[in-house]
Amino acid sequence: MTSSFRLLALGASVLALTTAASAQDNVLQHDDSYYTAAQAELAKKIASQQNVGRAKNVVLFVVDGLSVPTITASRIYEGQSRGVDGESNVLSFEELLPYTALSKTYTHDSQVADSAPTATAIVSGVKSVNGTIGVTQAIQADVCASQKGAEVTTLFELAEEAGLSTGIISTARITHATPAATYAKVAGRDWEADKDLPEEAVQNGCKDIAAQLVDWPAGNGFEVVMGGGRGNFMLESQADPEDETAKGARKDGRDLVAEWQQKHNDGVYVWNKEGFDAIDPAATDRIFGLFNRSHMQYDADREKDAGGEPSLAEMAVKAVDVLSKNDDGFVLMVEGGRVDHAHHAGNAARALIDTVAVADAVKAVYDKVDPNETLIILTADHSHVFSIAGYPKRNNPILGIAGMGDDQKPYTTLGYQNGPGAKLDEPRADLTNVDTTDVDFLQQALVPLGESETHAGDDVVIFAQGPWAHLFHGVVEQNLVYHVMEHATDMANRAALAAK
Repeated sequence: MTSSFRLLALGASVLALTTAASAQDNVLQHDDSYYTAAQAELAKKIASQQNVGRAKNVVLFVVDGLSVPTITASRIYEGQSRGVDGESNVLSFEELLPYTALSKTYTHDSQVADSAPTATAIVSGVKSVNGTIGVTQAIQADVCASQKGAEVTTLFELAEEAGLSTGIISTARITHATPAATYAKVAGRDWEADKDLPEEAVQNGCKDIAAQLVDWPAGNGFEVVMGGGRGNFMLESQADPEDETAKGARKDGRDLVAEWQQKHNDGVYVWNKEGFDAIDPAATDRIFGLFNRSHMQYDADREKDAGGEPSLAEMAVKAVDVLSKNDDGFVLMVEGGRVDHAHHAGNAARALIDTVAVADAVKAVYDKVDPNETLIILTADHSHVFSIAGYPKRNNPILGIAGMGDDQKPYTTLGYQNGPGAKLDEPRADLTNVDTTDVDFLQQALVPLGESETHAGDDVVIFAQGPWAHLFHGVVEQNLVYHVMEHATDMANRAALAAK
């Protein structure tokens, strides 16, 4: 489209909007606040232009377990926490990432997915088998011998081969399913350290996930790795720096932290907030941050432990500062991993607080990059059996009481179909004098599952902005996310050219 044609088209759009605005005076409700707000939103959408340039950068936010009810409840919670109307509130990613689609999350072998094959679908473009990472449908779960020939190439590996910088951030263990999908190929998602490998895997030469991260052969390796999971990189004889009574997990004699430091003498290894804060991105080419022996803290608990761990937004911003020094661009995954864990625990408050922390990270990253040359995507791997129910009045606390059941006991707006919130052979608890807004409160559930609530099989949302973000519309297969990212960056061609 020529510049003169664009100007003519824009002029026509402005004229049409002006004419439409004056015509609204004939509509009785034209000055109603909802009506005028919708008219403003319509004008914004009409004026928006599709971006079909090549994406220099990709930032992929994966919020583990972010169901649609979780988005809604977090939106209301965030607004109410700020003392504004929660129902009409807008989370940062809802505003900044305007293109949306629904993603079908089933896997090759299951109606309801786990995080391993769904993350593989997002970063590799194929649906696979529950419990496996970085492999195709040809895999046999937990059988190392079946890995050969079933491995996939991820967008991150293509980016490294093409000369871009890469990074992964997670509030979960960095060897956990979602971040691991960017680099690992395993028939068993639980093979995070060598101690976790079954005898068959040892006999057939399969590597654990932590070892695969340090040994990752793509390009010159990740420029940024930050998250939890420190124990999987440490020897069983090594005391954890935060707790001398806790030891590392490795039995094979490999101190993977020391190996990373020897391999990358241009990098900095940190394990706490003090070390993180001391990093000068301008003078640092690589960061390896492991901030907890296992998963990082929930955001609600991190705030109580002053100086203990960096926030997701802080990690994301520092990652962008380091990665953006590469003129060829970068690919970054940022996972809000503990939304999923809070839901499994039946603890809605922590799930909502961690979702708000992701929204803060999206805003922080958006403000650091050029949105015209950066494809930013936010999506989930799967949903949870989490619901918003009853008929609570507007502005009712989202963590509060929705109404009274036929058993004459109050019930909360938020609840779960199954999980720890239901007790076997016990009547439903009376919540009359219970503070259901307390961060430790576990929402009631229908089916008792003492250890963990389950995932759900409903669709999740994809939010996007930037080059080719408009390709996300309608109802799509989850593995399309990879194909849009690859198309927007032309990454396969760039990697192939770089290899010549």
